[in-house]
Order: sequence, then C-alpha cells, then structure tokens
Amino acid sequence: MKRRRFDAFPYLLLLPALLMMAAVNGLPIVQGFWMSLLKLNQFTLGQYLDAPFVGWDNYRRVLFDPANPLRAGFAIALRNTVLFTVVVSTLSIGIGLGMAMLLQRNFPGRALARTLLLLPWIVPSYVVGMLWGQLWQRDTGLINTVLVDWLHLVDERPFWLIGSNAFWAIVIPTVWRGWPLLMLVFGAALQALPEEPYEAATIDGVSRWQQFLHITLPLLKPVILIQLMFQIIDNLYSYNIVSMMFGHGAGYPGEWADLLLPLLTRQSFSYWLFGQGAAVSFVLMALMLLFVGLWLKGFRRSLVDAY
Repeated sequence: MKRRRFDAFPYLLLLPALLMMAAVNGLPIVQGFWMSLLKLNQFTLGQYLDAPFVGWDNYRRVLFDPANPLRAGFAIALRNTVLFTVVVSTLSIGIGLGMAMLLQRNFPGRALARTLLLLPWIVPSYVVGMLWGQLWQRDTGLINTVLVDWLHLVDERPFWLIGSNAFWAIVIPTVWRGWPLLMLVFGAALQALPEEPYEAATIDGVSRWQQFLHITLPLLKPVILIQLMFQIIDNLYSYNIVSMMFGHGAGYPGEWADLLLPLLTRQSFSYWLFGQGAAVSFVLMALMLLFVGLWLKGFRRSLVDAY
C-alpha cells in the first residue's frame, strides 16, 4: 500500500492566520488568567502583572466568601440575566423569523423594506443605549409623549427607568437591535429550502400554518438552534445598552435592570478588586464553555443530519 505523502504547504498558508488569532485572542486570555491569580487591587495596581501571587484565593473569595463585595446583588443580577436572556432570545428569534417569512413574498419596494429594516442592527449598541435612554425619560421622552399626549393610552406618565419597568426598558432596545440580523439569517435559510415539499403539501390541501409547523420549522431547526445558542451567549454577556442607559461604570440601574456583567464590572472597579474581577470573568467563561459543549452534544444529531 502506497504511503500518502504529508503536504505541509496548506498548513503554512494557515500559519499567519493562526499566529494572528493567538496574538489577538490567546495572549489576552493568558494575561487575564494570570491576573486572576494575583492580589491586584488599588494598593498593588502599580505592580500590575508583578502583583503578589495568591493562586486560587481569588476564586475562593468570589465563589464562597459571603462578605465579598463582588457577591453583593449577585442573586438579583443572576435572576435578571436569566429572565432577560429568555425573553430577548425568544422575542428576537420570533420577530426575526416572522419578518423573514414576510419578506419572502413579492411586493413593490421589498428590497428597500429589507434595507430599512436592517437599520437598527447597523446602529452601534452604545448609541442604542443612549438613544433609548432618552426615549424612556418620563417628562421629555418620546415614548411617554406618544402614549400619553398622542394616543391617550395611559393617564399618567410612567417611570420607565425606575422599578420593574426598567426590565422592559432594557429588553425592548435589545430586541429592537437584535432581530434584524436574525431576519437576514432566516431569510437566507428560507431561500435555500427545497420547493418540492411545499408543492406536494399545497396539492394535498395543507394550510399555510400547517406547512409552517410541519415543513418550515423542521427544515429550519438546525439554523434556529445555532442562532438560539448565539443569542443566549450574547444576551448573557449584555453590557453596552445597560451601561449607556443608566450610566457607564458606577451607574446603578436598579433592582430590575441590573445584569451580571454590569454588576461585576461596577463592583470590580468600585472596590478596585481587579484580581477578583478577572477570576469572576473566568468563572463565567468556564460556565459558558460548559454550556456550549452540552448544547452541541445535545443537538449534535440534529446538526449532523442537516448537513
């Protein structure tokens, strides 16, 4: 049997990209992990990576020390983050899929409509936070002006950035910015679906709703699963919109709008606990890697069968 010759040329072509990825992604991860093993605070910040080595003590304090400032409000932020992720992911995928299906129909100005619907996604998330922060203002915001002065749906101007309404004040802008990209992804997936099952279903008298349930959704299942995983990851790490809407850094958004990443960032910089903050970030990264691994393992058969 003839032995196959090893060809190193393709690997040489990939080498520059691998080195760039290692420099851009690998070095910051290694540096951040080293920081999580140091006693890096306001007293040792000048030493930076030469700060006293404490090993796994930062992880112990973060996970098991009830007096640790980084754990203050953690349970509330975790509750908000879970609810926020579920609601935003569900609404974004639902609206994105629905709009993608509507845009599959031929009508005058469809290309223009598709372009205009992508505008929210083009706007940077920092700008979205500042923009919606102004729209939610009680006395001068456009939303209360529309609800109270124009449509007369409510008698008094509600507080959107205080109390339980603050939760929806961060959900709606996040969904508003996120669903256009999903519309684009689902639109491309819908165009790639075969026409034969729909033609056979139409001949058999199957309604459009039944076609959607029994043909479209099963065929789109791999795309929906992948996009749902991306949505969960993005929403668990949400930071920009909340930080710009309620104040970057030390701004406290209240009980119903505080998420994990803004909480941990605020507490780390407020108390100058940079080593422990780095430890928290690696705990979150480990949990996210575990989630992605379990997710891919659970839906591996569906993804393999689709491709």
